[in-house]
Amino acid sequence: MLNSTVLQLGGQAPLVSLVAGIVAIILLLVVFDLPAFVSLVIAGFTVGIVAPEVAFASVPGEFATAFGNNMAGIGIPILMAAIIGKAMVESGAANRIVRGFTSVFGDENTELSLFTSSFVMSIPVFFDNVFYLLAPLARSARARVGKNYTLYIVAVGAAGVVTHGFVPPTPGPLLAVEEFDANLGSTIMIGVLVGMPTAIVSGLGYGYWINRRLDIPLRDSMGTTVEELEAQNEVSTSSLPNMFEALLPILLAVLLVTADTTAQTLVGENAPITDITGFFGDPNLALTAAALAAALTYYRMSDLGSDAFSDELTEALKSGGNIAAITAAGGAFGAMLQAAGAGMYIADSLEGIGLGLLVTAWVIAAGVRVVQGSATVAIVTTAGIMAPLASGLDVNVAYLVMAIGAGASFCSWYNDSGFWIVKEIGGLTQAETLKTWTVATTLIGLTGLLSTLIFSTILPLA
Repeated sequence: MLNSTVLQLGGQAPLVSLVAGIVAIILLLVVFDLPAFVSLVIAGFTVGIVAPEVAFASVPGEFATAFGNNMAGIGIPILMAAIIGKAMVESGAANRIVRGFTSVFGDENTELSLFTSSFVMSIPVFFDNVFYLLAPLARSARARVGKNYTLYIVAVGAAGVVTHGFVPPTPGPLLAVEEFDANLGSTIMIGVLVGMPTAIVSGLGYGYWINRRLDIPLRDSMGTTVEELEAQNEVSTSSLPNMFEALLPILLAVLLVTADTTAQTLVGENAPITDITGFFGDPNLALTAAALAAALTYYRMSDLGSDAFSDELTEALKSGGNIAAITAAGGAFGAMLQAAGAGMYIADSLEGIGLGLLVTAWVIAAGVRVVQGSATVAIVTTAGIMAPLASGLDVNVAYLVMAIGAGASFCSWYNDSGFWIVKEIGGLTQAETLKTWTVATTLIGLTGLLSTLIFSTILPLA
């Protein structure tokens, strides 16, 4: 068997599995231009076949289990996001919100509204859910302004990733806080302090730069055509939903999830109230509530009969199903790399390289992130390695959380489900996603480390 041959390579087997996975995904996606879902499944099988840590007979089942686990996490939210996107665009709700933005900031500064919304919303809400909610606004803004879609995508993506990776109570940073027994309040404060310049550089700074060099056109996505988006611009504001009704899907999702996050942070996850907030704040239910609100507005604003209305939502679900499958397959590909031991191999190789603690933590987290794709896994892995060394810091331990968060945000590519969410929901090509999302996350990692080192020097808070 191929994996018994690899076993003879001893400790290098995880590296061989990693190389095999990278070669497979590049050949299938880039050279042969196969559909993303098919490419990711075959690449995942390839990693499992080569990896001696995965029994040969178990490879298909291991991948299918990882695929199912990923689908369990993102399946319902993505399908509901497809309904939200379709309904908010078709009803004019997205257009109404964008017009509200532009009345405050002007047509040329819509990115500031999108950037700020993403930065704030991603503190209590998972980044992917925030992107589901803001992508229709970015698409409507592009249809209204006629340009700057590249900027909007980078601004939304980078701002959300920064707070998702740096500021508790999102799961990754919160796990690191618990591992190091850090103070939650000071970690939130330092997270915002370090995260803001990081988000500005990678989101707005890079966004303005790449926007002048790459013009991403609007494409049909999430069951909505470009023509439908453009037609909304001809509708008078008085004929659109009012601002509260337009914002209701976003408000519902954010408030429900935030209530659960706040309750768990303030009173603990075992308190009786969390039974209620946990139910309503689960992303599956929160996004379902948001989808119902968006769909009701769409039905009210349209002249469609019930059958035609149902058909429209079904079309959105078809699009969402394809996106969910690709996203789950991307996460499963990363899980196979993790099962092959590639992440731990990189972490062990980098553990004793002799750098300062903050830089060492960043290097390990970045290495694990690039190899297996999951930012949360990179944070958990690195926190476990660095926990015994944290007492040697001469600055607030929250800066160690920041260094790990920056490394874990570094360079999202094919093995990260977030890459596929941005590509598919945003309506981007692979090349456009690499030039926007991948470069922006690389800048987040680098700028986040630099910001951490600077602030820990001038404001150690030890």
